Amino acid sequence: MDIRFEQAEARFEGRTVLHPLTLSLTERRIGVIGLNGSGKTTFARMINGLVLPAAGKVSVGGFDTSKDGDRVRALAGFIFQNPQNQIVLPVLKEDIALGLSTRKLSKTEKQEAVSGILARFGIGRLADRRVHELSGGELQLAALASVLVTRPDVLIMDEPTNQLDLKNRGLVEKTIHGLEENIIVISHDLDLIGGFDRVLCFHEGRLAADGPPGDVIARYREIAA
Repeated sequence: MDIRFEQAEARFEGRTVLHPLTLSLTERRIGVIGLNGSGKTTFARMINGLVLPAAGKVSVGGFDTSKDGDRVRALAGFIFQNPQNQIVLPVLKEDIALGLSTRKLSKTEKQEAVSGILARFGIGRLADRRVHELSGGELQLAALASVLVTRPDVLIMDEPTNQLDLKNRGLVEKTIHGLEENIIVISHDLDLIGGFDRVLCFHEGRLAADGPPGDVIARYREIAA
């Protein structure tokens, strides 16, 4: 994973949401924390081009998010805070197959890819289920499957345990810790990111702390006090 921010800035309606930021991300597991409105979600969305820099540059794997959007989105998968918003077809296996529609794969190859990713997350039994019938934890696993079937280089997750009950939160956390992919996780769940390689803390649109989880979480607690 090679993600670079070069004096990258984000503005909405004339207001600076993320002040000029320069950093490089190469670690396998990165957590992003901060109070609501701190700029952390904007930062994450800039990585795969959902938010383009008003100034400066963001690149993923050498590709500029402003100029090479399709290449960047193929490298950086994004799972939204509410996974229901990105599952567009009513039946789970059909939705997962949709992500492969631009790939030059035979029908059999697509079916094998869908079956394989469902089996990987232990949700093969849900293949023919309708999305509205799934629990919160099952929805998160379904969203994971729908993104990872396309084999991105990095997976970005926005509050993956938000609004989950204890059982489903445990299921999702266990799955996240078992992922082989590079991941960037935005979360208020400090236990989830406590064992990550690096944590970033944002405050009022600026990077307030960057480093090992223990140090950065301690700084976040000071900010939140």
